[in-house]
Amino acid sequence: MGELTDKIKGNINEMVGKAKQAMAGDADDPQRTRADDRLAAEGKAQELKGKGEQFMGKVKGALGDDI
Repeated sequence: MGELTDKIKGNINEMVGKAKQAMAGDADDPQRTRADDRLAAEGKAQELKGKGEQFMGKVKGALGDDI
């Protein structure tokens, strides 16, 4: 994948991850279920994946698409 592709995929994954965390609600909410906890964890993982993809895009931009 190229620099731009990595950055775009990273932005999308980060946004979707944040949305999942927001849908899960507040961690202190007494109505929060295990499914909400699972969704929040999944969202956090997806957000981190997106940040990693963005970083790879920046590295590829600095080094060129040869890597």
